[in-house]
Amino acid sequence: MYGEENLPKDGGVLFSPNHQGAFLDPLLIGSMTPNRMTSLTRSDVFGGPLQWVLDAFQMLPVYRIRNGYSNLKKNDLTFAKCYKILGEGKFLLMFSEGGHHNEYYLQNLSKGSSRLAYQAFKENPNKKIYLQPMGINYGHHQQPRCTLHLVYGKPIEVNSFVSSQLTEAENINKLKEELQIRMKDCLWLAEKTEDYPERKKRINRLTTQIGFHELKTALKNSYQSLPVAKAPSKQMRFLAFLLSLPNIIPLIISRKIIAQFKDIVFVSSMKFALGVFFFPIWWLVSSILIAYGFGNQTMVVYLQVCILSIFLRQRILLL
Repeated sequence: MYGEENLPKDGGVLFSPNHQGAFLDPLLIGSMTPNRMTSLTRSDVFGGPLQWVLDAFQMLPVYRIRNGYSNLKKNDLTFAKCYKILGEGKFLLMFSEGGHHNEYYLQNLSKGSSRLAYQAFKENPNKKIYLQPMGINYGHHQQPRCTLHLVYGKPIEVNSFVSSQLTEAENINKLKEELQIRMKDCLWLAEKTEDYPERKKRINRLTTQIGFHELKTALKNSYQSLPVAKAPSKQMRFLAFLLSLPNIIPLIISRKIIAQFKDIVFVSSMKFALGVFFFPIWWLVSSILIAYGFGNQTMVVYLQVCILSIFLRQRILLL
């Protein structure tokens, strides 16, 4: 984690990160910031049996034109809550790119977060409101246990940044343009250049072990000197297959579940979710059966093999 010293300590903060990891992104940011955070989330995920999960994570719905023009009016209530949250000096999260994606460079920003920060300032003119740029840099977008560089950029103090000489639209555009500049400072590869594909190949398990600023500079000025990511050899893939056998059932089921998602951005999030919940359940049930049939000592050895093999398999696939 980089730039923690940039976090404002005297006002409401609207966090604005890039969005490359589906629902994994808000979980990462919420778990690594010092205060509780409310997240703005697209409205179509609300409702149903998992609504309690969204409520527990303090998520608020945002309605878009694709949800029906009549639903846009519901945003008034959501945004009123947001103005109150920021006016009380609390944390709020909103993704400014407007949608998730599977690339390292920053997409064009929508005006949503800049407009929200500006309106919160107008509703709370005597309270400090900050727009906090962030960068989420994944060592790999799909593979587990890769290095992550989470970067807090220099915040924009909305109160002192906006100008009374400009119109509302001009102030919002000014905020958006400055936010885009500062968010790019938080990313390894901020723009899609002609040699972007070659630079992207240099992001791997080896290069991401160095610091954020060092890697960002190297990718910009001397990326040819960085090692290229290599696919595992046949021998390593065969060894990974052998290490898969103790957990073959949860691995097969997980792959089938993940295959149902057409959007590749959900892969890492689903791997995390299935790993947290499904694998421990498998280990618990299978260990009970092993203990019942072969005794506790055999069960302990079996459980150790299951856990160790899954970590070794992931390590081999990342070589």
